[in-house]
Amino acid sequence: MALAPDLATSTDSVPIEDNDNGIVAPGLNYFVFGLFFIFGGITSLNDVLIPKLKELFTLNYTQAMLVQFCFFAAYLVVGIPGAKLVKKLGYMRGAVAGLLTMMVGCLMFIPASQTATYWVFLAALFILASGVVIVQVVANPLISLLGPQQTAHSRLTFAQAFNSLGTTIFPIAGSVIILGSLANVTAADLSGSELIAYRQAESEAIWQGYLGVAILIASVALAVWLFRNRLKGEKHEASSGLAGLDMLKRSRLGYGALCIFLYVGAEVSIGSIIINYLAQDRVLGQPESVIGWMIGLYWGGAMVGRFIGSYFLRIFSPGKILAFNATGSIMLILISALTTGEVSAYALLAVGLMNSIMFPTIFSLACEKLGSRAADGSGIINVAIFGGAVVPLFYGMLADVSGSLAVAMVLPIACYAIIAGFGIFARRPA
Repeated sequence: MALAPDLATSTDSVPIEDNDNGIVAPGLNYFVFGLFFIFGGITSLNDVLIPKLKELFTLNYTQAMLVQFCFFAAYLVVGIPGAKLVKKLGYMRGAVAGLLTMMVGCLMFIPASQTATYWVFLAALFILASGVVIVQVVANPLISLLGPQQTAHSRLTFAQAFNSLGTTIFPIAGSVIILGSLANVTAADLSGSELIAYRQAESEAIWQGYLGVAILIASVALAVWLFRNRLKGEKHEASSGLAGLDMLKRSRLGYGALCIFLYVGAEVSIGSIIINYLAQDRVLGQPESVIGWMIGLYWGGAMVGRFIGSYFLRIFSPGKILAFNATGSIMLILISALTTGEVSAYALLAVGLMNSIMFPTIFSLACEKLGSRAADGSGIINVAIFGGAVVPLFYGMLADVSGSLAVAMVLPIACYAIIAGFGIFARRPA
């Protein structure tokens, strides 16, 4: 994680110049890249955690999707209060507050694993996600402000590539640590004290993995705290009550918030079931512990696409690129649902490549020219990320009712269709 540059320079405050060229704060972008890396990796670990908890607690898909529901519910609960906290503390101190909250959530996996109780896992995920929300309220608008407005789409997409780097690395490592023994024993074959002992033993790998993440978060929080005075004189417009909700009257922000809701919901739905999807006999027919690493291909595609997209977004209309990628996602899902074997598997994994530029592009298109109300706009967008709680839950219900993960793909297809419409709607500058 690139936090080294500028460490040799003075830590004195660097004045902000809030003009058409954005904020001038040399070196701060490296800290923001680090934040994107951390919260991206944390979020993608849920995709490894879901098949593990599904097996340990013999859950159906609807019950297993409660992992994502509790995680992304934090965006609804904490989004606007998080924006108000950031406005009160400032960007850098707000980031530290978010990181410390994330660390507490990671440490809660210890009692969750020792008691082997599903609802304690869900509570830990909610607290962890609350910290992620606060960090995102800081990171998204700040990277948009660290440079000229006309390149904000490209800059945010480039920063999101570091988010995707985290979402690629964390689940690959997590699949090795957390999914290692799923193929050996089945919780459904056990009962009583044997079942409790099995759950405690198997969940030990979970808390050990999250303990390592907590240590990493602590080191990043310390680094950000040391540079807490990097920004001097940052501006935030005062607000009261449900800050920012009045901004939904702006059609561009309102439509964009809806698309963030649907995009995150679609992306999380696919990521949450992709290991189980690939394990089906009609696809790869391999146990989760063998193919778990392939989740990294899904998120890795998003990482590669964001590096590529940051270039093309400087040349072509961001709205048109968004519409193109959303349409590409629909086509790939249809191919996966209608075919079998490796074609079906890799078509679905390739949706990650299409997802690459969607979040940063929707965010920057929706929040164009918000100026001193950028934190409020970011808070609204973060509330919209609640789609990651709602859409996957409905996806799980569809999968349980239809008995088919492929049939349930009609839901993310509908989400991407609406997103393609927003790309056309917002193809011109605000």
